[in-house]
Amino acid sequence: MKKYSVLLILGIASLFLTYCSSSKRAARRAPKTTYVTDLSTVIATNCTPCHIPSKGGNKKPYNNYANAKADIDEMIRRIELNPTDKGFMPFKKTEKLSADVVAVFKKWKADGLLENR
Repeated sequence: MKKYSVLLILGIASLFLTYCSSSKRAARRAPKTTYVTDLSTVIATNCTPCHIPSKGGNKKPYNNYANAKADIDEMIRRIELNPTDKGFMPFKKTEKLSADVVAVFKKWKADGLLENR
């Protein structure tokens, strides 16, 4: 009887551990943030017209991957400033970007600054 109990407990434990590891694998497979798919839309929405030349901006353009990649640390620093701080972006706004929007910039950096999927 003890053998059956031990086998039953081991079987249940192995099922439990199997489901644990598959959730970790699923988390690893989450799509990575890319410039083309994710960040370019956020930039077009929040950084226009200053950083989008076709919209009349005369600042460094971020509607291209190379410039955004080169300046990501400065972009994150400036969008995290308070509106009253010197260098706050987006310029002339009185509110910070939402935490979700800022998270897109940070996730893009954390995911390796990928251009496309």
